[in-house]
Amino acid sequence: MRHAPGRVAAYLRGLVPSLADYRALPRTWRGDLLAGVTVGIVALPLALGFGVSSGVSAEAGLVTAIVAGMIAAVFGGSNVQVSGPTGAMVVVLLPIVASHGVGAVAAVSVLAGIIVLAAGALKLGRAVSFIPWPVIEGFTLGIAIIIFLQQIPSLTSAHLAAADEHSPNAVVAAIQAISAADWSYVPWALGAVAIVSGSMLLAPRIHRSLPGSLIGIVIVTVLAVVLPTPLATIGVLPASLPAPALPQIDAATLAELALPALTVAALAAIESLLSARVAASLADTGPYDPDRELVGQGLASLGSGLFGGMPATGAIARTAVNLRSGGRTRLASVTHAVVLLLVVLVASGPVGAIPLAALAGVLMVTAVRMVHRATMRSIMRSTRADAAAYVITAVITVSFDLIVAVGIGVLVAGVFALRSLSRSTGVRREEILGDTEPGDDRIAIIRFDGPLFFAAADRVFETVMRTREVSVVILRMSQLELVDATGARVLSEIVQSLERRGVTVLIKGVQPGHEELFRSVGVLASLRHQNHLFADLPSAIEHARTHVRRERSGHVG
Repeated sequence: MRHAPGRVAAYLRGLVPSLADYRALPRTWRGDLLAGVTVGIVALPLALGFGVSSGVSAEAGLVTAIVAGMIAAVFGGSNVQVSGPTGAMVVVLLPIVASHGVGAVAAVSVLAGIIVLAAGALKLGRAVSFIPWPVIEGFTLGIAIIIFLQQIPSLTSAHLAAADEHSPNAVVAAIQAISAADWSYVPWALGAVAIVSGSMLLAPRIHRSLPGSLIGIVIVTVLAVVLPTPLATIGVLPASLPAPALPQIDAATLAELALPALTVAALAAIESLLSARVAASLADTGPYDPDRELVGQGLASLGSGLFGGMPATGAIARTAVNLRSGGRTRLASVTHAVVLLLVVLVASGPVGAIPLAALAGVLMVTAVRMVHRATMRSIMRSTRADAAAYVITAVITVSFDLIVAVGIGVLVAGVFALRSLSRSTGVRREEILGDTEPGDDRIAIIRFDGPLFFAAADRVFETVMRTREVSVVILRMSQLELVDATGARVLSEIVQSLERRGVTVLIKGVQPGHEELFRSVGVLASLRHQNHLFADLPSAIEHARTHVRRERSGHVG
């Protein structure tokens, strides 16, 4: 107990910023500043687009990118993670806006931030490792489809683009928007998308550092100002950040928003941890701390909500840009937030003139780039279980809910994994090696291999019970691996069932790690005599032969 305060202090130090976070800064500051400016330029259209697409506002997207991006950069567990509004969060927020109104988003952001912060404090950061790769990729595919479909209403009517009067389900909303499209508006919107998409595809071929999305948006905005177009625009943006204020959350609001907040928190945690883990594998920027990452992301969403923003997560696309541009410390992510803040302070007027169709083009290209054909082929050609988990997760993500999709995807993958693991459980009858004696045919050696758990329990029981016309059964357990309570219970039932048939059961090779479980469940107590437990096979066989000799001589052993 004397060391408890020291452990608590070390635990808390691991969750807060320190000077060690900036140890490499003297060597990397130039690259960090350049990377931060680059990421800020890339993040601007994404922040605006995700703010609009979520049903909140472009202003909320910018506020989130600035406030959450700054807080997560300082308090997060990754040296290079860039945080802000993301497509996955947009998919969750749009139904919340439709059901509870725009005002609920800030409250949800605060509540979700508290939940994620608590998860980090409780050291739950490693939980993401339990999500299989096919489920993650299926989740990503579903998000990409939703993001793409969510842009269609913005391309079919200026009214729909501004008011978001459509179903919260992206597929239904896209169909509704197309059926009610203003076909005099559509060519202008598609033209804007074509210009932005072309810029995003061509600019990197000219030079990898050219921000294609920003170039495309500038071109479309200039054309929209010069030409008399019907394209709807972002509109007036404030020239400063709003004052922080705590959203009104009473008992009724808390009860109403608890489930949406849990959903947002789960998504924020999953996406941020996945992004941080991928970033750690892309470059040698030091290890990331998943628990501290949750603390940082929780504080980021909390801070964003106080400023009227949206919940934030780590953004893998912006993080990858940061790394490719030379970012190696937190200064790059901080600089990205400062760049966006300067945009709000000095360029809110020009930004407000950006057509929404141009932002839709940015998000459509982003959605397409989220899907990697090589990854799809790899998963679909792997195993049927992985392919099924991938497809099911993607379909449920598009059709229902992201968190439900991840849960069902993990469940499906788990069921297939258990099925595969149960098939590795071996139970077979062995012959007695060496010199045989009369009556050895009345002795059955049953060998168990691999795991013995609930998924394989019935098959093991039925296999052993098919053993007939024997006097003694030796259960050979030295090769057993994992054993759960159900497996141990089945062993107990096997012993009891055989003994009721008049068959003497001997157990050989109980491993030390299984002995306590076997005693507590009653496996060893089921034996007729405590001497029927053996450490080696020759002793068990000799004892079995003794029973057979007694039986043959007319005695019952």
